[in-house]
Amino acid sequence: MKIFAIGDLHLSVNNPKPMDIFGEKWEGYVEKIFSDWQSRVSEDDLVLLPGDFSWAMRLQEALPDFDLIKTLPGKKILIKGNHDYWWPSISVLREALPQNVYALQNDALKFNDIIVCGTRGWTVPEAGQTQSPEDEKIFKREVIRLELTLQAAKKLQTNSEKIVCMMHYPPCNFHRDKSEFTKLIEEYGVSKVVFGHLHGYKNVQTQFTINGVEYYLTSCDMVNNKLVDIMV
Repeated sequence: MKIFAIGDLHLSVNNPKPMDIFGEKWEGYVEKIFSDWQSRVSEDDLVLLPGDFSWAMRLQEALPDFDLIKTLPGKKILIKGNHDYWWPSISVLREALPQNVYALQNDALKFNDIIVCGTRGWTVPEAGQTQSPEDEKIFKREVIRLELTLQAAKKLQTNSEKIVCMMHYPPCNFHRDKSEFTKLIEEYGVSKVVFGHLHGYKNVQTQFTINGVEYYLTSCDMVNNKLVDIMV
């Protein structure tokens, strides 16, 4: 079983939104991603989708976007991004998802010797930067949610299975200072962290290590619209 990841698909079957207005890397990006996906992924593999899956505003509008990926190989695991306004209660969502698509919310899933958990996260301020009261409130709530999903992962860990954590927002700032997110990630023994959200940056490392934990930036435009191999 291999693990792949690709973030920020921003699909829009029902209400097409031309992503190429954001730059040439977005030209024909869905076709490029799906072509790479079909050439590399088998039915037994996992594909992690760390948020911003669809531009839809309601679940019913997002279902055609799920129809696009349900025929692709592999098991797809999804978390909520900041643009996933269509995301309803987790019970309603899980009832609507295709058979080979899974959604995480304050919990975790085990696939053989791999445990996948995840949460959206929030912007981590740079050193000396002050958060607004609203940002601080959301940040603290997301820290709690991260610990909930990590606790769920630990409960599933019965035989040294490796924990892979998905977040939509980067769990650290650009200087990779410690944050409440990275502290929890290290405390709970996470092996790999997959995240997205960042777009259009140049000279940004898409893979790096902090205190033994490997981090992967997987926003599709940042990885040339190819699935990222998560080595475990």
